[in-house]
Amino acid sequence: MVSGTGCSLQVTPGEREWQQARPAVDAPLWSEMSEVRTDDWYALLNLGPGALDWRLRAIESATSSIDLQTFLWEDDYAGSLVHERLRAAADRGVMVRLLVDDSFLIQSEASFAALASHPNVSGRIYNPFPNRPHNLIARQALNLAAFSRLNHRMHNKLMVVDGQVALLGGRNLADHYFGFHQVANFRDLEVLVGGSDIVALSQGFDTYWNDEWAVEVERVLHSGGMGASPVDPMEADLTAPLESVMESPQERRLQWRELVKGAAAGEAELILDEPDTMKGGTPESPTNAIATAVSRLLDEAEKEVWLVSAYFIPTPEFEAAVQRAEDRGVSVRVLTNSIRSNNHLAAHSAYRKHIGRLLDHGADLHELRVDAGSRSDYMVTPISDKHLALHAKVIVVDHDKVFVGSPNLDPRSLRLNTEMGLLIHSATLNHEVRTALTDDFALENAWKLSRSDSGQIQWESDDAVRSHQPSSGVMQEFYDFLLMTLPIEGEM
Repeated sequence: MVSGTGCSLQVTPGEREWQQARPAVDAPLWSEMSEVRTDDWYALLNLGPGALDWRLRAIESATSSIDLQTFLWEDDYAGSLVHERLRAAADRGVMVRLLVDDSFLIQSEASFAALASHPNVSGRIYNPFPNRPHNLIARQALNLAAFSRLNHRMHNKLMVVDGQVALLGGRNLADHYFGFHQVANFRDLEVLVGGSDIVALSQGFDTYWNDEWAVEVERVLHSGGMGASPVDPMEADLTAPLESVMESPQERRLQWRELVKGAAAGEAELILDEPDTMKGGTPESPTNAIATAVSRLLDEAEKEVWLVSAYFIPTPEFEAAVQRAEDRGVSVRVLTNSIRSNNHLAAHSAYRKHIGRLLDHGADLHELRVDAGSRSDYMVTPISDKHLALHAKVIVVDHDKVFVGSPNLDPRSLRLNTEMGLLIHSATLNHEVRTALTDDFALENAWKLSRSDSGQIQWESDDAVRSHQPSSGVMQEFYDFLLMTLPIEGEM
């Protein structure tokens, strides 16, 4: 429940009727897909532009319902395309539910309110800020009294269409995640799923949609708050031309047939944090599903584990699991960001404290290069002045399991935020993911860390071996050193 007062927006949980996802529909397109195959299938969406195409294609294919959950949604090219297609779906009668975390919604409040004002669209904001000035720093400062609650964010990413297919993984809805940004883009990854897993994914969405901290958009944005005026949906610029190409229904069906026919078979387990960490304004202590699953994967691995994470800051429990795996002969291979590719320097500084111990345990550490030779795979041309960063969240176990989802391997994901992902048992998908990631570990794309003969940490590339981390200069190294001295690792 949200109510306006003279000085701030009061956010308090309240009772309301449970809303459930619409049942799966047997539209002609989905009936045709069931003629292709009836088992559970998983299609890897490795490259950004193609992942955006499939997100838009899935929206255009909807006939009954779309449930979308995300951490971040910007008003740029990719974000506006998704916005445009969702509005078009609502115009043709599709019921759309949108659940967005409030961390960075300040960047697109007006457009989100505008879309949610459509009669066939319902929007909710997860864990909203009570004081809402239109400045991110001011918003953070004016909400310090609610820090304990606001520090726990919903980091989940999911879209379910018609109860038939779903997309999930690491990508938010913004240019950076699909290769369209003019300066910096992410190497990310997700899966498109069909089959029996959709039931659990829909139920998972319902769990968050009906949580007491998922607050109706009109109660938050139209009520305003300290230092802010109520958001007027009519202020949003919804007229900007978008360079999008609409497919014919025939071409859309052909694309679906080819994808489903070639998708990997397997079976999956949904790993979903309960949203209980938000309740009462302080974190409670339910079992953390993601943290438990990550440790279990390491403990059950027989030969090899690949850990791919934008931010790699092992909690004591996670680091202990890595050491247990190494001690029994399991190869642990890690890919994370280097100091230059990491978009959060504080997260890199916290990770640096663990490098020595991880190497001593026997972990094989790699850091993505901002100038990776393969960056043309992950962004549209021209690329000469563009930077690459890692955003994928993947765990590959032996040759038959893959975990794909929203969590990084850091305290924020393992202890503070809510996260989700699928643990997929599929040798075929495992092979596809391994193939997709292999180049990311190559020396022209990532620094390989090791100890020199004298015991010092060194960074090796395809053309150099450095005795200090490959930073952008003295100032970055100074701030990195300064951040390492601060006791903030638990917040990273």
